[in-house]
Amino acid sequence: MTFDFTDLTPGDRYKLLTGVIVPRPIAFVTSQDEQGRVNAAPFSYFNTMGADPPVVVIGPGDRGPDRPKDTARNIAATRQFVVNLVDEALVERMNLAATDFPPEVSEVDALGLATAPSVRLDVPRLADAPASLECTEVVTLTIGHTRMIVGQVHYLHIRDDLIDPERLYVRTDRLHLVGRMQGHGYVRTRDRFELERLSYAEWLAREAERARTGSES
Repeated sequence: MTFDFTDLTPGDRYKLLTGVIVPRPIAFVTSQDEQGRVNAAPFSYFNTMGADPPVVVIGPGDRGPDRPKDTARNIAATRQFVVNLVDEALVERMNLAATDFPPEVSEVDALGLATAPSVRLDVPRLADAPASLECTEVVTLTIGHTRMIVGQVHYLHIRDDLIDPERLYVRTDRLHLVGRMQGHGYVRTRDRFELERLSYAEWLAREAERARTGSES
């Protein structure tokens, strides 16, 4: 089937996009309002977009016309936020943080989420997150009700057992992050596989060998 998105409602577009763009990494974002209340909210419109400079993008969206979510308001006021990654041990609390708490209620306080101080930011990170990224806002882009916050990463906090300190390789087999699927669905990342990437010279050699042997493998 083929869908013309101009003919669809925003709700139907959302269902289709979040159904095919899966799994999505989850940013469990901590931010802080001008009164010092700490907000914690999960977003699966999230990814890294480059390393020089190190950049991430989150898409908190808007609740409606001129109604940004608490996270977006806090970042606009302070230009600071922390992206906390979500593993299997944290996912239940992450889900509870998606409850529609009013702005004056801190999810961190309401849910008893332990925090740890950041290095550069006033905003704390979540102590139980396997990894956290301290970020400052670079720019916020809005297209209709779609809001995209571009942040520069200044510090990475990662649990000691999850990193090879000499090679700076993350031990992803121990990370056990979860990803967002459609609707209420999530996926674990324990089932992994690797594919070797060939250079063009290696590809040519492989194709020549296939032609010589008549192999299709």
